[in-house]
Amino acid sequence: MVKARNLGYPRVGAHRELKRAVEAYWKGESSVDALQATAKEIRKTNWQTQQNAGIDIIPSNDFSFYDHVLDTIALVGAVPARYQFKGGNVGLDTYFAMARGAQTQGADVTAMEMTKWFDTNYHYIVPEYSSSTAFAVSSTKIVDEYNEAKALGIQTVPTLVGPVTLLLLGKTHEAGFKPINLLAKLVPVYVQVLEQLKQAGAEWVQLDEPYLVMDGDDATRKAFTDAYKQIAAVAGLKVLVATYFDNLGDNLATAVSLPVAGLHIDCVRAPEQLDHVLAAFPADKILSVGVVDGRNIWKNNFDRSLALINKAIAKLGKERVFVAPSCSLLHTPVDLDNETKLDAELKQWLAFAKQKLSEVAILAKAANQGEDAVAAELDANRKAHAARSASPRIHKQDVKQRLAAVTDNMKKRMSSYGDRREKQQQTITLPLFPTTTIGSFPQTADVRKARADFKAGRISAADYEAFLEKETISCIRYQEEADIDVLVHGEFERNDMVEYFGEQLGGFTFTENGWVQSYGSRCVKPPVIFGDVYRENPMTIRWINFAQAQTKRIMKGMLTGPVTILQWSFVRDDQPRSETCYQIGLAIRDEVVDLEKAGIKIIQIDEAALREGLPLRRSNWKTYLDWAVDSFRLTASGVKDETQIHTHMCYSEFNDIIEAVANMDADVISIETSRSQMELLDAFVNFKYPNEIGPGVYDIHSPRVPTQEEMEQLLRKALEVLTPAQLWVNPDCGLKTRGWKEVKPALEGMVHAAKKLRQELANKAAA
Repeated sequence: MVKARNLGYPRVGAHRELKRAVEAYWKGESSVDALQATAKEIRKTNWQTQQNAGIDIIPSNDFSFYDHVLDTIALVGAVPARYQFKGGNVGLDTYFAMARGAQTQGADVTAMEMTKWFDTNYHYIVPEYSSSTAFAVSSTKIVDEYNEAKALGIQTVPTLVGPVTLLLLGKTHEAGFKPINLLAKLVPVYVQVLEQLKQAGAEWVQLDEPYLVMDGDDATRKAFTDAYKQIAAVAGLKVLVATYFDNLGDNLATAVSLPVAGLHIDCVRAPEQLDHVLAAFPADKILSVGVVDGRNIWKNNFDRSLALINKAIAKLGKERVFVAPSCSLLHTPVDLDNETKLDAELKQWLAFAKQKLSEVAILAKAANQGEDAVAAELDANRKAHAARSASPRIHKQDVKQRLAAVTDNMKKRMSSYGDRREKQQQTITLPLFPTTTIGSFPQTADVRKARADFKAGRISAADYEAFLEKETISCIRYQEEADIDVLVHGEFERNDMVEYFGEQLGGFTFTENGWVQSYGSRCVKPPVIFGDVYRENPMTIRWINFAQAQTKRIMKGMLTGPVTILQWSFVRDDQPRSETCYQIGLAIRDEVVDLEKAGIKIIQIDEAALREGLPLRRSNWKTYLDWAVDSFRLTASGVKDETQIHTHMCYSEFNDIIEAVANMDADVISIETSRSQMELLDAFVNFKYPNEIGPGVYDIHSPRVPTQEEMEQLLRKALEVLTPAQLWVNPDCGLKTRGWKEVKPALEGMVHAAKKLRQELANKAAA
């Protein structure tokens, strides 16, 4: 019989229970026992939810306190030396220190680097390797959680990041060394873990190898082959290799020939690969067909999915086919049933993680028993899709006509950067190494309470606005006292950098509890783009006018760019993403023009997700970059030369797309560089980036406060690549998630570091 399986389930809890428990532990407000109790209850609920939904093959070890890659780093003992790990099991405090850094009386260590998980908005902790890295089993988590489920009467499939992907995800600062060279040292540790799982009673294990959908080379393919020859030696344990997010492409022959019991492929992102896989699939394996979208929230099209499933069955037989989501459901909200206020028409088009489990089970039942066995479910599914397709709320002819009228000139600034810079220097007077922040300031408990009280009707709109005005003024006064050169208003009126704009744009809707993990305890609630996008009214003018009136310093207008709004939303799947992105671009363009009319001289349009949206296969890059860059330029090019356009990108690798970044033609770009110790600036060594750059000197994703000397050192490293006239000084990202007690000393140190460099330059010039 066809079996229904799942690859992973959201770990935060239906109401973000894990977030609150972890943050309480970090603050010292609860014990480790309380944290573990919450985690245990979430795992129990998740396993039982999957069991009750009819899932035959349920994962374990998909839970994590912070990140599943960090869990795997701990499992194999790849703890960097600065954390002074002495062997044995990695403790929880060491684990969190690797994720967030630690600054106590007994320790002062930086966090490990963090970046995006392939082309998602999920952030993972980047492994650090050197030729001397040693591995040893250093965690019992994977076995403990298997046994925990087993005690509940649930036989699970332990899942973890595969050895080749774990190495390829990592970085090294050792010249001439490649992390993949550690494979022979790493695989025996995996074999030891698998032996432990077999002894505990596990029948299957899932090893995630998403690098099999990346552009491969012979050395990488050999690494997969070598690794799995050793893993196959664990007799009596079935291994399924999971791939997702794209097609196997040139790695297909390697993937299907691995000596494992099963292979999972993503037939949502790459349905075309099914024919190629079936043609090459050997007779000794099971194929897991991912047909339910693990990354979006639209209802599955049962007819389309059944066509793929039946094609696999026709070739392999029912006993060799699993039905599954395309990837882990980590990337979707937990339960649509928790949405009590969502528009009824829109709600019938959606499916969250819990509902996707039911979809997988229904599809498996249809495959096993025939469509008559699920006739009612198929009928309801067809009606929902027909209703969505015919809804007049989706299509706006005036939006389509405006987009059709866009010309190439609308995607270009009036003059070249050099000419713009001369004009901007006449109207925007700033010192060398100008200081600024990325936008948001701490969203304190008082700010969050006021927003919640306003939404619940406990305070009036007037009282809420008065509160926001007070917070904004206080933030501005602090920035003046700290002597920051270019100010921001703090964004206290904004819940989220995408949600805030989506709430004011046509074509968007929102959930109450559609939370998705972004990193660690940080959850986001992505907007849902269901129709054509347009701006109904100005979105930021009221608050920027108020803020600018409070100071004589330059106030920076803050917007989120079209690519980032697209990437960080659940996007409609009935038209090309490029078309939706251009629609958003036109809406933000209107806001940029209005900010200029309001007298705002500097406007920042954040494109934190530009790199994130890059296709995994290089052959698809140009098409994406063309429309992504054009969407940004469409947004930014409606203003005069004198208006300075900034953009911001965080936790992204730019080396291979530096020309596209330059083609965005922003006057100033700020980027994350502190965790990577300015490593990202390597992209600018050979490519002489002409515009101005603000490499982040303060890692805001860690509670650790950097010293002034550390920031000076980073700035000096930046000056090895950039000229003084190019260099801005700023944090890595917005300060929303930090507390004032961390932000104030960090920003004051940042300003003093900039001033010290100015003085050194002046002294050098005078000499």
